Amino acid sequence: MNHPPLTPTPAQDLGLSPKLELLMERALSLMARIEAVLPMPLSEPDWQASIAYRYRVRSSGHGVLEPVRQLAPLRFADLKEIDGQRDKLARNTLQFVQGLGANNVLLSGSRGTGKSSLIKACLNEYAHLGLRLIEVDKSDLVDLPDLMDLVSHRPEKFIVFCDDLSFEEGEASYKALKSILDGTVSASSANVLIYATSNRRHLLPEYMQENLSHSSSHTGEIHPGEGVEEKISLSERFGLWISFYPFSQDEYWSIVQQWLVYMKLPPAALAAAQAPALLWALERGSRSGRVAYQFAKDYSARATQGSTAVTDHPRHGAIADQGLDLDDDNASLD
Repeated sequence: MNHPPLTPTPAQDLGLSPKLELLMERALSLMARIEAVLPMPLSEPDWQASIAYRYRVRSSGHGVLEPVRQLAPLRFADLKEIDGQRDKLARNTLQFVQGLGANNVLLSGSRGTGKSSLIKACLNEYAHLGLRLIEVDKSDLVDLPDLMDLVSHRPEKFIVFCDDLSFEEGEASYKALKSILDGTVSASSANVLIYATSNRRHLLPEYMQENLSHSSSHTGEIHPGEGVEEKISLSERFGLWISFYPFSQDEYWSIVQQWLVYMKLPPAALAAAQAPALLWALERGSRSGRVAYQFAKDYSARATQGSTAVTDHPRHGAIADQGLDLDDDNASLD
């Protein structure tokens, strides 16, 4: 129970001696400092301030919901080459905001392929229907029950967003998320879903020796297969799995063009950007949406300055003159 801060009462009102007055003032000051570090219930933010919030735990241990002032203006139309994944997430989210059945979602797969961007675009698409988002770090997942209690009475629909989620064995937040998804005595809130992204499909590290654990275990565990079942049990509690895969060279170039157009590069100048874009991906060792976006930022900035020549590189000729295909496994910078 929270009590209002105690205010020192003048000694003359209590008839105390100066020494007792000093002692009382010190006691009240000490009590105020203790109250400042005691756990406090999570308070409601201004729900009109934003459509997205971050849950943060202060150094004092108090959790707060902070409105996100600057939102990424992504929409579904801005995301290319992930149409299948987009349609699955859009269908699930639309069912959710309409009060129909919907599942918690795990988006897993290759890095930089649009997992987080798709969730941000989803928020912008359905915010007008009452969709809201709360971003929670992995280390703060133990506070999920408090968040659920806070928003359960609200008319909006909330997505609890956990980005780049993965666990090591024994982490407390792993157990907390597992219970919230499906495993507590209380029913899950009808206006809350959990959307998580991860590069690991099962969220925990998996080892080759576990494929042999049906016959023996170096740890001496009698039923090692049950340990494997425990590892995959968390990911199974997400009702919808959406997988993302590496982009081909053509898909990567399509994404680069999309970002260059978004950044106001004249359409006539797009063809000249292809060789630099392929070289950029070759140097990074990745053809992902993130790499395409990073190239587009750099190239559009140099185009504004009138300098878009490809940086001299011994492999540039192979790309520009011979049409080097980055799908070739032998294409490297060695």
